[in-house]
Amino acid sequence: MASTVISSASLSSSSSAAASFSNAKRDQSSPLSLKSPNLPSSSLIGAKLNFRTSSSSSLRHLSNTNRSIIKCSASVLPSALLFDCDGVLVDTEKDGHRISFNDTFAERELGVTWDVDLYGELLKIGGGKERMTAYFNKTSWPDKAPKDETERKEFIASLHKRKTELFMVLIEKKLLPLRPGVAKLVDQALTKGVKVAVCSTSNEKAVSAIVSFLLGPERAEKIQIFAGDVVPRKKPDPAIYILAASTLGVEPSSCVVVEDSAIGLAAAKSAGMKCIVTKSGYTADEDFENADAVFDFIGDPPTEQFDLDFCGSLLQKQYVS
Repeated sequence: MASTVISSASLSSSSSAAASFSNAKRDQSSPLSLKSPNLPSSSLIGAKLNFRTSSSSSLRHLSNTNRSIIKCSASVLPSALLFDCDGVLVDTEKDGHRISFNDTFAERELGVTWDVDLYGELLKIGGGKERMTAYFNKTSWPDKAPKDETERKEFIASLHKRKTELFMVLIEKKLLPLRPGVAKLVDQALTKGVKVAVCSTSNEKAVSAIVSFLLGPERAEKIQIFAGDVVPRKKPDPAIYILAASTLGVEPSSCVVVEDSAIGLAAAKSAGMKCIVTKSGYTADEDFENADAVFDFIGDPPTEQFDLDFCGSLLQKQYVS
């Protein structure tokens, strides 16, 4: 059965989230930043934990000298868990979307190639059509592109449609795997009755393909998708997250978002939601100062970095020190 789609064209584990801490700032507004653990969760059981009341709803940084495992017995769970798609569910950008853009440009004989570094810069612009338009406006439009502005929009749309078709072939062949821990966290949420949605600036068909083919049809039918041009303004504008909360019938303040980029983080925080960042290949060096927590990935045991209980702990006025 297909994913539930909202578009213009149309789970709980009792395990602790094991992590070690590095170079954490002492400023209370900073996110909790964790690096990949090399030891299994069981080897860290018994680490000393202290809970304090905080005037801030976000988790504070932990001292680098206090290497405690995060242990959350959260009785509060999010009303909804909202995932970005590219870079969060799958690390798609470098070897997925970028390749598909370049193959499209080659097919149309446009004489354009986006290398790895250039594409990393272009990712600061939300949306594939917007990305191409900004690039051509800054450099120059291909000789084969029309001169009329309306016709150029149609030209960009046709390029993006073909790019999406090529990208979907990669997904259908499962050449791009889910990131570690994604299926686990989705299962934890669905088991506990937490609503799950994917909120992305990418084309709805591409997002649906990722959810359906990589998470599987049983999960997909329980996941709502908000993607593409469903809202007039894309990330970092909060519109897509506000729409998701409204459609799901939940308060933004009860939602936890998993993002991988600075523009996604900005969108989530502007919508009044908690946001966990799982850094991806292109975003590792971006500024995540406003995130509630920052991890390398979600992770599966024995290298699990966080779980649903940890997401719930972000909604409580507590932090670990």
